[in-house]
Amino acid sequence: MGVPSVEDFRRLRTDAGLSDKAPEAVALALPNTWHGVILQHEGKPIGMGRVIGDGGTAFQIVDICVHPAHQGRGLGKRIMAALTEELERRAPATAYVSLIADGPARLLYEKFGFADTAAHNSIGMYRVMSGSAGSSGSRPEP
Repeated sequence: MGVPSVEDFRRLRTDAGLSDKAPEAVALALPNTWHGVILQHEGKPIGMGRVIGDGGTAFQIVDICVHPAHQGRGLGKRIMAALTEELERRAPATAYVSLIADGPARLLYEKFGFADTAAHNSIGMYRVMSGSAGSSGSRPEP
């Protein structure tokens, strides 16, 4: 349990093919983790996942990743199991839990009860801040 260091967070994301985040942004974000999971191998972080949210009505699962050298061994499933178990244990029954499923990761998330929002007449939307207040980038990237 817990959260990685800023350096380990950034390394795990980029090694797993996710976008990098500015160190200043990561330093602000990590302490606001509602629940985090870190998997280690020989003392080094090789996988992680976090739950963020307001603690009562809304939660989001983010930053699920496993280092490529350790993928295909069920570690993503272990991370998701730990996160969802904590949500079931501590989150109110009426809480809304969301996530963004990239590519085939949706198959993993479906095993934990997540469904496409479009089936419920909803659509997921996002916006990435582009660096200057009030402007938006030409093509946001999650």
